[in-house]
Amino acid sequence: MRTVILTACMAVLATGCSGGGSESGTSELSGIIRIDGSSTVFPITEAVAEEFRREFPNVKVPVGVSGTGGGFKKFCIGEIDINDASRLIKEKEEKQGKENSIDYIEIPVAFDGISLVINPKNDFVDHLTVDELKKIWEPGSKVSNWSQVRAGWPDKPMVLYGPGPDSGTFDYFTKAINGKEHVCRPDYTASEDDNVLVHGVSGDQGALGYFGFAYFDENRGKVNAVPVSMNGNAVLPSQKTINDGSYRPLSRPIFIYVSTKSAEREEVQEFVRFYLKNAPKLAADVGYVPLPQDAYDAALECFEKRITGSTFRGSAPGVSVSELLKNRL
Repeated sequence: MRTVILTACMAVLATGCSGGGSESGTSELSGIIRIDGSSTVFPITEAVAEEFRREFPNVKVPVGVSGTGGGFKKFCIGEIDINDASRLIKEKEEKQGKENSIDYIEIPVAFDGISLVINPKNDFVDHLTVDELKKIWEPGSKVSNWSQVRAGWPDKPMVLYGPGPDSGTFDYFTKAINGKEHVCRPDYTASEDDNVLVHGVSGDQGALGYFGFAYFDENRGKVNAVPVSMNGNAVLPSQKTINDGSYRPLSRPIFIYVSTKSAEREEVQEFVRFYLKNAPKLAADVGYVPLPQDAYDAALECFEKRITGSTFRGSAPGVSVSELLKNRL
C-alpha cells in the first residue's frame, strides 16, 4: 500500500497540488491532527496527509488503521479528531458521542466498490450471484467446498478471507448480502488489515475474499476480481461501474467524520479544506472513484457552515450524493 501512496504523491507533485490554505502564514501552522479508522479509506487519507505535510511541515498528521468501528470508539470519546469510515455512523455510536459532548460533520470523500476476489489460479469461477454469496457467507453456512456452490464446479476446498467485525466494509457487506449487519458465519480468516487479506487470497488456490476496490486495484495479478450478478447481470468492479451504480449491490460512498470540537482548530480547518480540494485527484490516484466536483463543493460548504449530523442515514434510493448534500445547505 505504501507504494500506491507514494506513487500518488509523486504524481501530484509532478502536476502541482492545489493547497487549501491562505497565501501568507500557512507554512507556520502547527499542531497535531489525530486520525484513525477504516483501512478502506486509509489510502486516500494517507495520500492527503502526505501532501498536506509538505505544505504545512509543522503539522503532524498520524493516520491509524483500527477499522471503522475501532476508529469510532476513539472518536466518540474524543481521542481522535477525524475518523475514516467506510460506513455511516451508527445511532449507538452517535449517542455515545453526545454523552461525551462530541458532535460530528459527516463528509463523503469518494466512491468504493467492495471487491470479491479469488486466487489467479482459480480458472472456473466466472461470476457469483448475490444468492450464492449469501449461501457462502450466511450464519450457519456449511459451504466448505466450491462444488457446494454451483453444480459442475470442482471438488476443491474453499477458504474464506474477509474484514473483521470492527470494519465498516464488514458491516456493509453483511447487510448487502445477508440482509443485516454483523450477521455472518464466523469460520473465516478475519483481519482489519486488507493487506493481510490480499496475502491470504494470493497464497491459497481455493480462496475467496473481499475488501475495498483500491486494494484489489493495487494487487491486480496477485488476486482476480469476480463479477457479481444481481438480477441476472454479472458486473466486474471498476471505476466506471462503481461510479454509474451498475456494480450492485456493493458500491458505496466512503467518508471522513470530523469532530466539531476539533474543527475549531485552525490546523484541522486547513486539513479538511485541503482534503476536499485535492480528493478528486488523490482518490483516483490511489484507486478509488472520485465524487462529482459539485459534491466536493457542497461537502466543503457543509463543513464551513458546520452542518452536523448524518446526511446519508435513511436517504432514499437513487438520490445522488450531490443532491443529498445540497439539500442540507
